[in-house]
Amino acid sequence: MTKAAAIDCGTNSIRLLIADADPVTGRLTDLDRRMEIVRLGQGVDRTGRLAPEALERTFDACRAYAEAIARHGVTPDRVRFAATSATRDAENREEFTRGVRDILGVEPEVITGDQEAALSFDGATRGLAGRDGMAPPYLVLDIGGGSTEFVLGDDEVRAARSVDIGCVRLTERHLVRDGRVTDPPAPEQIAAMTADIDAAIDLAAERVPLGGAATLVGLAGSVTTVAGIALGLPAYDSAAIHHTRLTAARVREVSDHLLAATHAERAAIPVMHPGRTDVIGAGALVLARVMERTGAAEVVVSEHDILDGLAHYAASGAR
Repeated sequence: MTKAAAIDCGTNSIRLLIADADPVTGRLTDLDRRMEIVRLGQGVDRTGRLAPEALERTFDACRAYAEAIARHGVTPDRVRFAATSATRDAENREEFTRGVRDILGVEPEVITGDQEAALSFDGATRGLAGRDGMAPPYLVLDIGGGSTEFVLGDDEVRAARSVDIGCVRLTERHLVRDGRVTDPPAPEQIAAMTADIDAAIDLAAERVPLGGAATLVGLAGSVTTVAGIALGLPAYDSAAIHHTRLTAARVREVSDHLLAATHAERAAIPVMHPGRTDVIGAGALVLARVMERTGAAEVVVSEHDILDGLAHYAASGAR
């Protein structure tokens, strides 16, 4: 077995996966999987820069991850660190990459939207073939904090597009007034956000045939949180959520509920991570609109995503 570590640093969260990889099958066995909400992308859509306090939160998480990686004995050549939307957009991203190098001893890879899409597709679709109701071709929908990836493929990616409608970016664009998130948002704010999402879906459709999939696969925290709510779970449970199938009607019901709820009501939902409370409404609306626009009857929810794709890449030792 080969030990590998992958870190996915997005706009809202930073996540770690340390795993044993079977050299023959490539199958991963989790040794440590964790997440911290650091909101690295705080204000990036408005300022174009990573805020000092956001950088420090992220570096604190990196220090904890470095300790875990060392404890498991993962060698530096089997560690991969990918930074996505917020870092791609930031003028001062070298300050971020320098800090990561100093803490972890590895070079962070500021990946493109297409690279992010391919890694997400690989992580999400391994093991789906042959499962009832999960036939290819797949449309993988990865709703992040700063961007959303649309990826169509079967045994490999056929078309992909990354668009700027992540849950943090949409919240900051449309749901903030006088420096605070509106609680709950006004109808005109939801309408403006919906129009922004629809325009981004149109942009994605220029490159990706959104109606050409047999199975819609949804990834990342907004989608898995919607699934946990739809299932009525008493606490967040990855095993219960993984490969859950949600109807479009149920997704819309959850989305409408979240957008009508107050901050306190959202925070009281058992599966809600505190770092998602203010942005979950935007993320849920992205999922609902994509399902409505593509005509997808249901979505398969996956707990495996870009992090798993990165871990496969790390285990291979490829550079």
